[in-house]
Amino acid sequence: MPFLGKDWRSPGWSWMKTDHGWKRIIFYGHEMEDNNINREIDLKEFSCDNEENLFVGDVCELSTTKRKKDFYNNNTKSQFVFRDKWIYVQKGSTKERHGYCTLGEALNRLDFSSAIQDLRRFNYVAKLFQLIAKSQLTSLSGAAQKNYFNILEKIVRKVVEDHYNPRLVKELLQDLSSTLHSLTIHVGRCVLVGNVNIWLCRLESIFKWQQQLNNLQIPKQMCTGMSFNDLPVYMQNKILYNLSDAYDIINLGQATPTLHSLSENRTLWKSLCHFHFSDKQFCRNLVLTQSDNVDWKLMYFTLQKHYPMKEQYGDTLHFCKHCSIVFWKDCGHPCSANDPDSCLMPISPQHFIDLFKF
Repeated sequence: MPFLGKDWRSPGWSWMKTDHGWKRIIFYGHEMEDNNINREIDLKEFSCDNEENLFVGDVCELSTTKRKKDFYNNNTKSQFVFRDKWIYVQKGSTKERHGYCTLGEALNRLDFSSAIQDLRRFNYVAKLFQLIAKSQLTSLSGAAQKNYFNILEKIVRKVVEDHYNPRLVKELLQDLSSTLHSLTIHVGRCVLVGNVNIWLCRLESIFKWQQQLNNLQIPKQMCTGMSFNDLPVYMQNKILYNLSDAYDIINLGQATPTLHSLSENRTLWKSLCHFHFSDKQFCRNLVLTQSDNVDWKLMYFTLQKHYPMKEQYGDTLHFCKHCSIVFWKDCGHPCSANDPDSCLMPISPQHFIDLFKF
């Protein structure tokens, strides 16, 4: 006989007292989009002829609950909603806590949907999603995978609307498409959670997003005040020295002849190499010109192929070494340390993934 009731091991529902009585708190999502979903089926219509037939009422109640759940799973586009914007990294069982925390749970709890609206965190979230697409997609649960694609859709929409860093999102979609093709063709569909048709629809969505970004046209801004070209040359040069991405320097150099000459400066590329790589790495991959001078621009792209570059983000997730909690610094977390700031450690996207490897 299959078990049809609710799991007795569950922690139960959470309730909040209001002026009109007690109201149940729903943590797993927003209100459903369709107002008709709140209409419950009157069970008396099924059992009015025989009021003593309680089994019919129970079956109808279970079928109604399942139908609501299926409707929600097929139509929701929102991220999981939690009051706390932090998560405790649990790697083993103790007397106080049992079980462990997964990457998918962290993806649901840390409110990445709101983080992408902040330009300081956008590159961080996009890079994290790119690393998940490369190696951690199959480790996510079904709910986490669904949440992953919902947030990814919002990332693409922000790029289309604000024209912010389309190159990074193109690389993310390309890596995700390659991973899905590899999993469905070479590895097999058994490693993917969910129906095959769902993944085919997701592949179609990725292809549609790639077309949108490829056809993206950034309109020319009509500025009546001072523009970048009106700045003195030394200020333009100083701005170029503050850029840490080589592709940003190259693209900026294509704007005007003056910026092109500034972007080809050997000293600029030398400082960029010293920012991302160490002296020991230079000695192993020296690139000399015909006059025995170091070609720093070519040196940069040579080192880029062999060594990882230094990552730089406006805002990152933080890890509290005292509490073992991951959180956004602006949101905070309940810390019991005497000096909480001394326990904080910013974590890179790769370090965030490594926290949930067991």
